[in-house]
Amino acid sequence: MPIYQQLEQQLEALIAEGALPVGSVLPAERQLADVLGLSRATVQRAYDALRRRDLVEAQGRRGSIVRGPRLRPGMDRLKGFTEEMRLLGKVPSSRILERRVETDRSIASIFGLPSPTRFLKLVRIRYGDGMPLSRETAWYNLSAAPALEEADLSGSVYALLAQSCGTPLVYADQAVEAATPSREECEIFGLKSPIPCLLLKRASYTHRDVMVEYVEGLFRGDAYSYRLRLGT
Repeated sequence: MPIYQQLEQQLEALIAEGALPVGSVLPAERQLADVLGLSRATVQRAYDALRRRDLVEAQGRRGSIVRGPRLRPGMDRLKGFTEEMRLLGKVPSSRILERRVETDRSIASIFGLPSPTRFLKLVRIRYGDGMPLSRETAWYNLSAAPALEEADLSGSVYALLAQSCGTPLVYADQAVEAATPSREECEIFGLKSPIPCLLLKRASYTHRDVMVEYVEGLFRGDAYSYRLRLGT
């Protein structure tokens, strides 16, 4: 991995952990370059990458400032369920129904990888304030994030990928479809009869265009909605 990308990931991890809180001023490019023994151009590329991802903001003579999360619940940027719930003022939680490592020809095809590729399959019920909102089945590319195989997955996988695995997800291709819940899903949601639900299918990638996650999540239509701002 190029040096500037390594520096970008290290700074991103410090921001995610709170070691660089919102409003912090990053060291001047020349100063950080001297401290780390790098060229100024390397530090500049790392800072530019963080600016493009809205993690930091250039403020003239003040330098580069760490940004806070923008409260934009909806489909306008990539965020995991845990962050989505917190932005909506709800307490997120999960219950793992299934966790195993497997090979799957059809899933490997979605990732564009050979059929013997090993994936972590994770099936979870996702809750907001104790209410079951979705049943989610996700597959993770263990060749890109091997640490997931033994990791504690009770919390946010996205945060784990960014902080512990060194493979933060930065963008995704997502499709939304109308779907009818199965009998099992009706029982999970506490529904007496099926109601219209939202089926989200998402492929998520790192900044190096490596696909790490493919997830299919069924969200109950009577308790969950997406908001999207459209502009000209």
